Amino acid sequence: MSVFSLFGHCPLVQIVATALCHSDFHYLVEFTPKENFPIVLGHEAAGIVESVGPGVTEFQTGDKVIPLYLSQCRECRFCKSPKSNHCENSAPPVPIKAEPDYRYTCKGKNVLQFLGTGTFSEYTVMNQIAVTKIDPAAPLDKVCLLSCGICTGYGAAVNTAKVEPGSTCAVFGLGAVGLAAVMGCYVAGAKRIIAVDINPEKFEKAKVFGATDFINPKDHNKPIHEVLIEMTNGGVDYSLECAGNVGVMRSALESCVKGWGVSVLVGVTNMQDIAARPIQLIAGRTWKGSLFGGFKSKDGVPQMVKAYMDKKVKLDEFITHNMTLDQINDAIELMKHGKCIRCVMSFSPQ
Repeated sequence: MSVFSLFGHCPLVQIVATALCHSDFHYLVEFTPKENFPIVLGHEAAGIVESVGPGVTEFQTGDKVIPLYLSQCRECRFCKSPKSNHCENSAPPVPIKAEPDYRYTCKGKNVLQFLGTGTFSEYTVMNQIAVTKIDPAAPLDKVCLLSCGICTGYGAAVNTAKVEPGSTCAVFGLGAVGLAAVMGCYVAGAKRIIAVDINPEKFEKAKVFGATDFINPKDHNKPIHEVLIEMTNGGVDYSLECAGNVGVMRSALESCVKGWGVSVLVGVTNMQDIAARPIQLIAGRTWKGSLFGGFKSKDGVPQMVKAYMDKKVKLDEFITHNMTLDQINDAIELMKHGKCIRCVMSFSPQ
């Protein structure tokens, strides 16, 4: 397969390390119509700038960078607003088949690029608004996780929910995003962090990130929100749904205390509608969503890299498997069966 840089505002990036995220898995096996193939998946990665187009002003050869599925152009109304981290110029979630310019070809045929990044490739081309420069001392096989899952979960707690010191939190779903949310609650000073998952094997890992209590809904004969309400004298202050399940989203909302409880939707799904009784919101609860943890990407990711380098956030502990890209199918099987948190695949020595 060849990657070519014919785009004036695009750097060519050599991918050094890339991780398998559930969004890649979801696109591959759960959602997308087959006409949106062939495609290069992958979006959680880090690399080194190989070369730049004539219109690139922010990067030079040799820069260490992280690709961003959520762009930050700094010019659109969303980028200029402090109320949002959206960007009107981000790549569409589902690639547009009729795009006039393709960044990949294989055997003479055009290949789509997932989320404008396509990091399951030794090289990729991205618009400079979808790349951010990072500390040259940062280990790429660790900080690659910050281009999606860890920022998503951590920021959902810190930026979106705005967890307060001394509060009680519940995190539903203990994949990488959920564990990052646990870490965010802990760093924000939560007194009690309740980890909820149907796989009890994940509880020890959640403890590493700061969880204080652990619940497997299968161990109870009543709805999980009732269990949480009993445990917390009326409900949690903050709940974060990180499983992408509409039923769990409702449970997370209903587990919040009336009057001020905040429930954040973090897990991604677009397959079903959500439902709740209006009285849940009338009673004073807030239901909100979070994309990429509320971080403005080009600004936030380097800050998170610095936090990691300063030992203020964890990354190494999320990595359960180190592989090479030719083992991608093994990584997919591990994720399919819930046997990994993050599989990081490397291309070359850093």
